[in-house]
Amino acid sequence: MPATLRLSQKESIFNHEVVKRFELYNSLFQTLPFYQVKDTGILLPFFSSHCDKGTVSQLSPTEIIESFFKKYVPGIDQREQINRLFRFIQYIERQVVLFDAIEDSSFSKIGRVDDTGTLQSMVQQASQSEQARANISKQLKDFSLRLVLTAHPTQFYPGTVLGIMTDLIEALKTNDIPSIDVLLQQLGKTPFFNKTSPTPVDEAASLVWFLENIFYHALSGIQSKLEDEFDIEGNQQVLELGFWPGGDRDGNPNVTTETTLSVSSMLRQVIYRCYYRDFRNLKRRITFRGFADNISQLEKLLYTNAFGTPNNPKDLQPELLKLLKSMRQTLVTEHDSLFLNIVDNLIQKVQLFGSYFATLDIRQDSRVLRDVFKYTTEKVYTGVPKNYADMGEEAKIKSLPFNQADFKCPANAEPLIRDTLDTIRLMKQIQHTNGEKGCQRFIISNCQEASDILQLIALFLWSGWEKDKLSVDFMPLFETVNDLKQASEVMEKLYTHPFYKSHLKKRGNRQTIMLGFSDSTKDGGYLMANWSIYKAKVELTAMARKHNIDLAFFDGRGGPPARGGGKTHRFYASMGKEIANDHIQLTIQGQTVSSQYGSVETARFNTGQLINAGIISALHPNHNDLLDNRHKALIAEMAEESHGLFLALREHPLFMEYLENYSPLKLLSHINISSRPTKRNADAKLKLEDLRAISFVTSWSQLKQNIPGFYGVGTALKKMKDNGSWDEVKELYQNSGFFKTMLDNCMMSMSKSDFRVTAYMEKDKKFGPFWKGLKAEYELTLKMLLELTETKVLMEEFPVDRRSIAIREKIVLPLVIIQHYALQCLKHTKDEELTGIYNKLVIRTVYGIVNAGRNLA
Repeated sequence: MPATLRLSQKESIFNHEVVKRFELYNSLFQTLPFYQVKDTGILLPFFSSHCDKGTVSQLSPTEIIESFFKKYVPGIDQREQINRLFRFIQYIERQVVLFDAIEDSSFSKIGRVDDTGTLQSMVQQASQSEQARANISKQLKDFSLRLVLTAHPTQFYPGTVLGIMTDLIEALKTNDIPSIDVLLQQLGKTPFFNKTSPTPVDEAASLVWFLENIFYHALSGIQSKLEDEFDIEGNQQVLELGFWPGGDRDGNPNVTTETTLSVSSMLRQVIYRCYYRDFRNLKRRITFRGFADNISQLEKLLYTNAFGTPNNPKDLQPELLKLLKSMRQTLVTEHDSLFLNIVDNLIQKVQLFGSYFATLDIRQDSRVLRDVFKYTTEKVYTGVPKNYADMGEEAKIKSLPFNQADFKCPANAEPLIRDTLDTIRLMKQIQHTNGEKGCQRFIISNCQEASDILQLIALFLWSGWEKDKLSVDFMPLFETVNDLKQASEVMEKLYTHPFYKSHLKKRGNRQTIMLGFSDSTKDGGYLMANWSIYKAKVELTAMARKHNIDLAFFDGRGGPPARGGGKTHRFYASMGKEIANDHIQLTIQGQTVSSQYGSVETARFNTGQLINAGIISALHPNHNDLLDNRHKALIAEMAEESHGLFLALREHPLFMEYLENYSPLKLLSHINISSRPTKRNADAKLKLEDLRAISFVTSWSQLKQNIPGFYGVGTALKKMKDNGSWDEVKELYQNSGFFKTMLDNCMMSMSKSDFRVTAYMEKDKKFGPFWKGLKAEYELTLKMLLELTETKVLMEEFPVDRRSIAIREKIVLPLVIIQHYALQCLKHTKDEELTGIYNKLVIRTVYGIVNAGRNLA
């Protein structure tokens, strides 16, 4: 099918299945009498239209809001106007859910028009010849995909809302109008947010909902498909799950040892509940002679661990598999394999998820770990020289003794120090109860030196762990542009260090390295961040191959392109042979959890795309992505040009003041959707270096400017055109999957920008010139990208995504206007009560804008 016809067909299906149905059900939704304000739903279309027209006319948010009430609801006072705005917000939040549900319910029709790059297309490729099947099977034996649900949610609907969404999607698949009507009424009356900020355990519970209701079914389905179609004997676990809530201290300072224990227990209990539900089906079918004892033992084990409080809980995976395999053998030999599929299905799930469900990762900042190391060396004799802190890096590495001790941290130690040492001990306990995979990874944020890793290993050995039984993987996280430059040197020091080399050998000579997109983007801008990570991957791969290390990259990706998101599978598919790609590991966070993995169907599709990307890129690497020196020089030159412009913007004296004045940045810490703080160093004055990347990117997205996702790209491209390299850049875009995906994701980010919303700032005496500079770079980037891609509009190649974004942006435009209106009102009111109300108004708008964006934070 020609590409243009395929795109036109997909757009037509989208309009019919999504747009028309949204208009239909939205009209039904707006007539429902919620909140004792029967005319809110009637007024909302007029308000939305008024906001749209006002934005086109470049009116200020204040002018738009005031003129609306003057025209449509004259005679009401200010308090009632604010009350109406809150009601509009409540409706729009639910419109977003309705649109999400309709899109997800239509996924099978929209997503199947073009099956390229999916698991199904990989299966079809294998069916063409035995050689193709053998090649894919061979590649799968060495392949793994790990999806890690992270502890930085900017969007989590409560479990009650998630349940309604799931039911709504199912009802929409068959256009069951009576059920849809009832569910919309339920949606209207169900709270969307918490009155208090969630604890880390609450965050974990929100994500565990997805584990239990989505990933448990989706991953086992994919595993079955792979086992049916390919020979993957020897790699029982192509798919792995990771989990950060409750283990990520750097992301959330409220995490404690008690939190980690609670979350690990929750993960264990929930997976046994999943097994028990499946067991009940097995028990109904396996009613033959010879199974009574095994059934009884299984039921007791599963029920006690799912719903009771077992004495001395331990990893039961080996025992469960022994019982199930015994039953399987009896079915085969004595009962004609009747209901064998039911037993096989449970065996497969126990092999996939064990007693842990998802590996609970521990993460802490290197600066904290250095303080813990210093404290411990002062408290217990470890053989570390007294002048250790004053030594250079080489001397430190040579002088570290890897002796064993059993130091128990005293209760009067500083909280962070006690938490770190207690958690190191707890990891051993979790491995006993949940299995080794339950908690076997320690990630060092802001890792800068090899000693950061080696000192942490020493802390483990001084905390009761034995050298020969150190079942832990130590993972550096390189984040800033400078740290990425030094990463391969740091790793070579580790690979050649006698103790670390020996430890790696015991761990199968496999090293995982985490690379962070978020902080590198905040640090260096969009092009430099992407190029720095690409270069680091090439250098780290070469270093690992030099030392015969099986390397896995763990990519810390947020939802938006500015934090490594966007068309993620296309990044992996574009990796050439210079970059290790046998093991794909990435964080799934923010709206990405619900937008790409919110249903079993979408989770299977998107997971399948990642598997396809890893396997096919290895079997059929695009040699154009083996960038030659000239192409590397071109990208490096663009990255440097972009970097210079971004640094100049960061250093502008109005940069932080602008963000604080015109975005909800200062209020993000009050939003009860995440316990993640707005910035590190919470008690200090707000500085860019302390600002969390998630808050930085979210603030720009709320402004509808998305600076981290495009700023500097236009200037870099213009330089290439001016110096005569334009044809080479065009050829690079057409042939390099890496470069094309990077710029396509940039265009996605720009599609969610709208400088008309903030056009009123142009007249501001203080901030006007600053705003003009941002808009000028946006317009230049838009012009250069359209010229480069030979298109007339952004994302012309992706009409369905473009249409979806446009509708979402239209739905939430009134929220954006209300937010800016409230921020302006805050500048002019001295009334304490009104200040609180306007703050609340700003905070409430953030929810809907983030949720609608699906990858804005």
